[in-house]
Amino acid sequence: MTTALISDIHGNVDALEVVLADIEKRGIKRILCLGDIIGYGPDPLRCVDLVMEKCEFAMMGNHDFAVLYEPTSFNASAEQSCYWTRSQFEGETDLAKRKKRFEFLGNLSIRRKTDEGLFVHASPRRPINEYIFPDDVLTAPVKMQQIYDRIDWKCFTGHTHVPGVFTDEPDFYPPTDLGGKYTFTAGEKCIVNPGSVGQPRDRDPRASYAILHDGSVEFVRLNYDIQKVADKVTKIPQLNDFLGQRLFEGR
Repeated sequence: MTTALISDIHGNVDALEVVLADIEKRGIKRILCLGDIIGYGPDPLRCVDLVMEKCEFAMMGNHDFAVLYEPTSFNASAEQSCYWTRSQFEGETDLAKRKKRFEFLGNLSIRRKTDEGLFVHASPRRPINEYIFPDDVLTAPVKMQQIYDRIDWKCFTGHTHVPGVFTDEPDFYPPTDLGGKYTFTAGEKCIVNPGSVGQPRDRDPRASYAILHDGSVEFVRLNYDIQKVADKVTKIPQLNDFLGQRLFEGR
């Protein structure tokens, strides 16, 4: 079944709505979220509501965990954004909505395995907070081998905000090197990152998501109104202005 993979929305509802509209236009009915629905961005409640409504399931990201429990090893602006985001959930006056959102966050999956592969937010080894960077294929061979040892064939992750495919050669292929599409090969283990909907970090500011087809994965980039989001961030004193400005540069 054709499936849309979204990840790292980070409270950016303007980017999320553009992505969801594109998914609907393509006639895709199944959407999976790889985590970090919230954190950093100005519209956490609307993002959670949309993911609850549209996604078959969602994974627990480190920012989702931090808002629900406590931020650990976050920089100052990330930590402050987590506390502000939590205050938005706690400030909901509709008790039924408040309860539903907190229960949703608390029930996010840590690992989920289907016929398609393994789904986590970060890595198969540490599913909430371990980064798998493109450079790791050259600089951290032991780490990559330990990660591949936990994969049967395919794994789908987010967390780095950088789209592409890791293979067990090992190597990393950004979508530009793949012509926007990667075909799965029997016997070859791979890790697919759809990139970030709400805060890309591959120097391309467009929202990123992926479409999982039978036998392949396709990467999609979409423009959205970044200025609108940056203006929202600026109006919230608890959010560092940098969190809006970085969106223009995709970093």
